[in-house]
Amino acid sequence: MSFRLTIEPGRTEKNYWQDLWRYRELFYILSWRDIRVRYKQTAVGAAWSIIRPLLTMIIMVFAFGRMAGVENFTPNVKYPIVVFSALLPWQFFSTALSESSNSLIANTNLVSKVYFPRIIIPAASVITSMVDFLISFAILVVMIAWYRYLPPWQVVFLPLYILLAFLASFGIGLYITALNVKYRDFRYIVPFIVQFGLYLSPVGYSSLMVAKKFGPTARFWYSLNPMVGIADGFRWSIAGEPFYLPSLLMSLAVTFIFMWIGIRYFRRTEKTFADNI
Repeated sequence: MSFRLTIEPGRTEKNYWQDLWRYRELFYILSWRDIRVRYKQTAVGAAWSIIRPLLTMIIMVFAFGRMAGVENFTPNVKYPIVVFSALLPWQFFSTALSESSNSLIANTNLVSKVYFPRIIIPAASVITSMVDFLISFAILVVMIAWYRYLPPWQVVFLPLYILLAFLASFGIGLYITALNVKYRDFRYIVPFIVQFGLYLSPVGYSSLMVAKKFGPTARFWYSLNPMVGIADGFRWSIAGEPFYLPSLLMSLAVTFIFMWIGIRYFRRTEKTFADNI
């Protein structure tokens, strides 16, 4: 039996997106592996997916609600529900960004020895973070039942904001992942971005406060942070806060810009990953 090997210049480039489907099994394997090892050899295991958002919420409720009096801005809904409804997308975004930014470095042997579309690796990290999001979402359901709170009708739009949070995490994560391969400084920068961004996003407070204190123009430019429109959307869907269209449009624009930049830069630098890593 004889075989013919055909070498065609540019074949990999032309079939790149088709290869994503061909290597879908690798995507499942990497995602399942990351889920299994995330909390391996920890004392409480997957319970960290519950403990981390709960502790963050408690700190936010005490620091912003009790000490700063922010809870007075949301008299119709229990303040813990208001905080947790915005904490959910932020927790997902921060976890996905942290995991995806180091994903290529963590898979050095795989990247340097085997061909496959490298975009699978950060995508698998974002999907793994979605598992934590779903676990945390169960906490919100328990809180809603505990406070006997009935979400408004617009809760049906919540999946759209979850999708937007996924796209924002994936687009920004792709860009930083590619940068991290060449510039290892980003492994120090990303934790700072995550920590600082928590207070620059309307998690412990509402973006309504920005408008009341600094005016509607300030709130509009504040929405350049894509997590503002996403957090506002979660609160609109769950806590019934007033809908603010400019923040949604701004988040959509910034998210798709980062998606375009992230994919473009990732694809342009992908050929050098094996050499730089």
